[in-house]
Amino acid sequence: MDFIALTFLAVGLAMDAFSVAVCKGLAMKTPEVKKMVIIGIWFGGFQALMPMLGYFLGTQFSVYITAIDHWIAFGLLALIGGNMIREACLGEEGEADASIAVGTMLMLAIATSIDALAVGITLAFLQVEIFKAAAYIGVATFCLSVIGVQVGNVFGRRYKTRAEIAGGVILILLGTRILLEHLGIL
Repeated sequence: MDFIALTFLAVGLAMDAFSVAVCKGLAMKTPEVKKMVIIGIWFGGFQALMPMLGYFLGTQFSVYITAIDHWIAFGLLALIGGNMIREACLGEEGEADASIAVGTMLMLAIATSIDALAVGITLAFLQVEIFKAAAYIGVATFCLSVIGVQVGNVFGRRYKTRAEIAGGVILILLGTRILLEHLGIL
């Protein structure tokens, strides 16, 4: 996977965390740098951890399904991306809550990084350098989460849905690119 594809993947995966960070920003009267960094660490950390877990799960099964791995990658990314778009269009979201308590952040970090677990499985089939990729995904998510808190506080709900839709489209396009490359079309 090249740098550009990894960047699109990282941004696509970060959109869920960005959207939740926007909601956190909505709920804060004034976002404090410390709280923004804590939110970024939670989301970025889990977005880095989950692809590694998925990768190690995927490597256990890759020998059995290498002939169809590109179809699996396409299917998983299209499913994740489609679900992100569906949730954005249906307006499915939690309540805006400014809490950064451990229990709250743990649940949100897990919820926003489940798709990264599935992507990690996909990365195992693509034989990516997982530690570098996961670190890049984590840093991108950290940055976008910190920005999301500020955006939520300043702009409100205006861009949340657009960000989720954009993230979904990016993941679908990335899956399509992987499929077309393996089929020899690109």
